[in-house]
Amino acid sequence: MTIFLGCGFAAKYREGGGNLSVPLQWMLGLRRLKLDAIWLELLPTTNDARADQAKIANFQRRLREHGLAGRYCLLHQKPASDTHDLDGMDCIGISKRALLDRLAGPNALLNLSYSIHPPFLLQFERRVFCDLDPSEIFYWMTKMEMGQSYHHEFWTIGLNVHGRDCRLPKSSLPWKTFYPLADTKLLHRQPRPRISKFTTIGQWYWGGAVEVDGAFPDLSKKFAFEPYLDLPKRIPEASFELAMNIKADDPERARLNQRGWQVVDPHRVARTPGSYRRYMAGALAEFTAIKGVDVAWRTGWLSDRAAAFLALGRPVVTEGTGAGKYLPSENGFHFVRGIEEAEIAIRQTLQEWPALSRQARNCAVEVFDSTKNLGKILDL
Repeated sequence: MTIFLGCGFAAKYREGGGNLSVPLQWMLGLRRLKLDAIWLELLPTTNDARADQAKIANFQRRLREHGLAGRYCLLHQKPASDTHDLDGMDCIGISKRALLDRLAGPNALLNLSYSIHPPFLLQFERRVFCDLDPSEIFYWMTKMEMGQSYHHEFWTIGLNVHGRDCRLPKSSLPWKTFYPLADTKLLHRQPRPRISKFTTIGQWYWGGAVEVDGAFPDLSKKFAFEPYLDLPKRIPEASFELAMNIKADDPERARLNQRGWQVVDPHRVARTPGSYRRYMAGALAEFTAIKGVDVAWRTGWLSDRAAAFLALGRPVVTEGTGAGKYLPSENGFHFVRGIEEAEIAIRQTLQEWPALSRQARNCAVEVFDSTKNLGKILDL
């Protein structure tokens, strides 16, 4: 059987090493399971042919670096469209003929965030929807077709989707849950860094829209971090850094610097999967705030980035979404509500780092390991 990994967000974001690392954890897990796996990456064309070719070359280079040179088919779609027809795509990597031959035999598609659409989607024998953002996906599924009619199975990292306290929009789909994947053979526990730095990586601004109680709240990191901006003043013995997409001339940089936060360019420090891993390993722990909707709706969402921090032996201080009850009692996480609890958690991390680092790594191996989660999804 061929296992296809469907993705539509890795190649187009050339500078996002963390972004590409998400499907990479899946492919490396499939390889460790010794499965015949092919990464299907959809890349729509743009009006800039040179930029498109640079994205393709970068994607190929990153896969070669991780031993996946012969394990992908990049679907270069001409023109870009929400309708995916294989006849309108060039196949880079394995040929279209080889792809069709595999589709003629036993196969399954792990469709990350509904990356592959009909009619191409319907050519796969077993179609598995793999949700990576439950608040947004569940909300928009109540408004439009997002693949719910075309898949056989539905899996989400919203660990609390069936919890009594979960406030996600109601769904009639038979959702099953899995943990965000960390390949614990690629990600190793690292020694304590020299600097006691707390950091995270991401987008400071967010353009999505989810309705909550009749309103569309600001779901950006900028808004989520606001209650925590005095942490550097409260804990001067620690360093606080944000690897966020904030332009050099954006007043936000100066505002954050004045509050004691360092801001670095993620396109510089985490441009590739390798530099992304090195940047996380250079921190003592992750500190991050969460989209308010995941906190309010108690989705049980945890990020793949948090799973990677744990695998590197880095504890995680973050806001709670209802996920804690699905983790071992010793798990490397501190789930907090507000700056008072965050300060306590960060001070405890500084004081008890060796034990928390071991807990983080053990939890990653026990819970987030890519082979364990893939085995669960694929019923191996």
